[in-house]
Amino acid sequence: MTKPEDQTADARKRVLESANRLGVQLNEQELERWMKSITEATGDSDIVVDKETGVFGHKVTMLDFDPQELARFRAIGKIVEFEDIPGVVETALAISGSAAQSKIQTYPGDCDYFERVNIIAPTRSEACQILSKLIRDKALNTLSGPNYQLIDVKFGAYPQKVIRGEHTRREGSPIGWLPDDIIASQIEVTDLEGNPLVITWDSVAQDPNWSWCKLEWIIADTIRGQLSNASNVVDVTWEAPDGTITALDGYLDGYFQEVYLDAESAPIFSKVVKQASSDVMDTYVAALENEVKKCIKKGKYLNYGKAAKRLYNIFRLNGRYEEAAFLRELFDEPTALLYQVHALMGTVQQARDNSSVFDIDSILNQTDELIVAAVKVLEGEEELEIVRHLLRLYRSLCRQESGTPLGSEVDVAQAEVMKIVNNFFYEKMTALPTIKAYIEGV
Repeated sequence: MTKPEDQTADARKRVLESANRLGVQLNEQELERWMKSITEATGDSDIVVDKETGVFGHKVTMLDFDPQELARFRAIGKIVEFEDIPGVVETALAISGSAAQSKIQTYPGDCDYFERVNIIAPTRSEACQILSKLIRDKALNTLSGPNYQLIDVKFGAYPQKVIRGEHTRREGSPIGWLPDDIIASQIEVTDLEGNPLVITWDSVAQDPNWSWCKLEWIIADTIRGQLSNASNVVDVTWEAPDGTITALDGYLDGYFQEVYLDAESAPIFSKVVKQASSDVMDTYVAALENEVKKCIKKGKYLNYGKAAKRLYNIFRLNGRYEEAAFLRELFDEPTALLYQVHALMGTVQQARDNSSVFDIDSILNQTDELIVAAVKVLEGEEELEIVRHLLRLYRSLCRQESGTPLGSEVDVAQAEVMKIVNNFFYEKMTALPTIKAYIEGV
């Protein structure tokens, strides 16, 4: 019988061979450390606590977290987090997505947070009322500050198919509230016949079909010296008088991609996740596979970089460590920097089009960094094309008054960058037969 350590060594050898064949640079010591750690990540509990820093999370997730970034995440977390209300609201704040994988994702996209909010109330209706006030108060209290501005809040769902501005919104889709909408506590839309409708904040709070809550800001990240998008996805539960805990959206999210920032929130976390179904990991992986389907479908949302991130999370959870080890190395490749460039171009646009907080110099400095990043990574015609679009964006920023939309400059530049990102990740992923077969199966 082959020993586990021999199986790990064989898998590591295959990853090295694949990487060399495909021209992917590997940190062999880090690869060996990760594959050894993940195969040994066993024990009675799947939650690991870092005693030095106080952070905790799933044992597989914790292998990818770099505590050197902790001060930054905690600083931004002070802006996005919800406060506890003794006896009424309990919270546990975590980082998620690429933020929780800072050891491998040198070029992360946005700064994503995830917060469990447990509301203690006599009835579900009262829990919804508390949540409604909690979300709106948080939005109003963080509309803007010296280094941040609220951009959007997802709360509630459209009660019917409506037309909002130039777009048709289907029944049940999340409602996006802009700052002015939140202040007014209502939005104005029309039905399909053109009749005016008013949707109020309070009316959607009691809708049993609402799906999720998400708040998004632009942050002037003083530690990294750049503008960033920061979001907080809120998973809300209601704790009834008999101690029963119910997810208000009907589904309790898994905990397989979160690093919680405060050890004092561990009791709340433990109490809530005990309610998760026994097949929570299978459900989580199935949801990721559905996301992969969306990312690799041809069209506007084609994104093989995002697909690679989803596949990495799938493979590291279902025991396909060889494929996971290969993918984690792709995120550190120079071309992966363009994934961040793509995200930051959108941040620049939002900062310029929607913000009164950030001055033009900080926005132009951010654009300078995007140009430098493109030159650093690209060469030849690709470099010329991307830099040309970024320079046009720079000139547009210089010409336009604050609040005047940038037009198509950002869309065109992002499309060119995404083309390169897609080609890179598609070429590398599908060159490994097992990953190619998995994508085709999905």
